[in-house]
Amino acid sequence: MIEELLPESVVAVEAHADDPLWDAPLYPAEAPLVERAVAKRRREFAAVRGCARSAMEKLGVPPQAVVSGERGAPQWPAGLVGSMTHCEGYCAAALVRAADLASIGIDAEPHGPLPEGVGASVFLPAESTRLDGMAARWPALHWDRLLFSAKESVYKAWFPLTRKWLDFSEADITLRPDTDGASRGTLRAELLVPGPLVGGHRLQVFEGRWVVRDGVVATSVVIPHIPAAAPAP
Repeated sequence: MIEELLPESVVAVEAHADDPLWDAPLYPAEAPLVERAVAKRRREFAAVRGCARSAMEKLGVPPQAVVSGERGAPQWPAGLVGSMTHCEGYCAAALVRAADLASIGIDAEPHGPLPEGVGASVFLPAESTRLDGMAARWPALHWDRLLFSAKESVYKAWFPLTRKWLDFSEADITLRPDTDGASRGTLRAELLVPGPLVGGHRLQVFEGRWVVRDGVVATSVVIPHIPAAAPAP
């Protein structure tokens, strides 16, 4: 499901609760990060890292520990960029060579309504208005959960480029369904703060995709490299 949201250069590996990867072992450097966590959290933590190591192997990189760095961001092997996500019964990792993309972000959430009050604290007024319109037209889809997931993907793509926090209120996201219905579509995030520099260009818009399937909402954001502008003659 994640793979179809990403360019061919990205290797994506996902696992469901009945997949052997769900019982992946932790590496020694990873175990201390979840030593106080409940069993369910430890298992998800290990499973998504199993996905990441499988992606490393597919890229020809020796599998290795994935530890958390600043603000919990995963630390990838040199020459790779990537993102991970997990929710109830599902996890996925996406990796790509740094030469191919500047950054990526993925997120998965259960396809259900957000807990009461969450939307009011994280959505902009304009976003809430658009959500109301989408819900009226396609009521079977939980647009609030989809928007929340999109904001998570935006942040995951943003942070490796800036090393700064991005508040939910600092990106205005528009969701659009594809013409074949409301089960998949695109997302566009307009940054309301100065965006990251990519190839010397200030990037103020992030683009991505989304899909809803088998009780899971998945989103992705892809940041391509932008060639540096040629110097003036």
